[in-house]
Amino acid sequence: MRIFDGLKHIPGLAMAGKKNPWGKPAGNGGGSGSDGGDGGDGAGGETGSGDDGPRNPWLPGGGAGASGQRKPGGRRSASIEDIFKNRGPEGPRRAGGGGGPGLRLPERPGGGSWVPVLLVGLAVIWTAFTSVHFVQPGEEATVTRFGGKYVGSFGPGTNVSYPWPISVVEKENVVAIRTEDVPSKLILTGDQNLVDLSYSVRWNINNLPLFQFQLEDPVETVREVAETAMRSSVAEKTLDTVISGAGRADIQANVQTRMQAILDGYGAGINVQGIDIDKTDPPEPVVEAFNDVLAAQQDAERELNGARRYSQRLLARAEGDAEQFNQIYSEYRLAPEVTRRRLYYETMEAVLSRTDKTVIDADGVTPYLPLREVERRGRAQAGDASRTTNDGGQ
Repeated sequence: MRIFDGLKHIPGLAMAGKKNPWGKPAGNGGGSGSDGGDGGDGAGGETGSGDDGPRNPWLPGGGAGASGQRKPGGRRSASIEDIFKNRGPEGPRRAGGGGGPGLRLPERPGGGSWVPVLLVGLAVIWTAFTSVHFVQPGEEATVTRFGGKYVGSFGPGTNVSYPWPISVVEKENVVAIRTEDVPSKLILTGDQNLVDLSYSVRWNINNLPLFQFQLEDPVETVREVAETAMRSSVAEKTLDTVISGAGRADIQANVQTRMQAILDGYGAGINVQGIDIDKTDPPEPVVEAFNDVLAAQQDAERELNGARRYSQRLLARAEGDAEQFNQIYSEYRLAPEVTRRRLYYETMEAVLSRTDKTVIDADGVTPYLPLREVERRGRAQAGDASRTTNDGGQ
């Protein structure tokens, strides 16, 4: 603001016929050196002694004498361009100098600069932060140097390397189990049917240098290898086996074995922990028909189970009858006559017990007696008597 304050007084001084404070008359270029006054001392102007004129307040040591010639070591008057560019007549001003405001670091006690000390301190801090590495339990780290050349590995603990960017240290958790979920895919079974199957793969790192440098994208490789192994394993099973779950354990074990063999062949540094099949469904367009087929199969299985139970009962009864016959035959061989009579009596008893007639073979007895009718009448009379007794009691 002081610059603009000085500039705005120049037009006013010129119009008033006064002397220019920068060293030249505002109106009349003649005179005998009276313009070289000291800016407030009239005597100096009259004598024309040739003393230096008023100094430019913006340029230390600036200003010209009465003769208009610059004295040795003097400065020319500053232009507007010099003022706004922070330049002096002799060139750019030093930061923090008298030519304008600027930031200037304090000097050291011996007169030197603090810049080298600050640079050394920053270098020490940078080295300390990028050279010391703390590897947690369950983690490992690989060290590369000069743009990616592998030079070694770090185990759990405190480790030291060259500072970045000379050495680059990358840490990975090699103990944690990672899971890759594979969405639903249509896979062809061994009996030329399609099954909609989704599954997940559990794996971890068993060799960190191979995992980081052998394959371009290890995670994508795991997905591709899992799909290949799954399609090969499902192609060995029928649709019923896959959907019913009877062969699911076999499929999971086969996929894990195939995946591990392929990844070891690639040198991937990956250990497959297990395969989990989440869903096994028929394709969406044939779900209804497939449900009907499953219902018919369940009905058939239920009927087969009933037939198996009936055959087992018949077989058990036949075996029991055969055992009983063997026992009777053994007794018959010991006493044939007695055994024959006993068998006859038992057979007749079984046959006659289901008839309503009683036959008695004895002298003086009527050959046929309606014993069943007599029995029935006796029961009816007993019932009437009991009802009469109950009525009289009441």
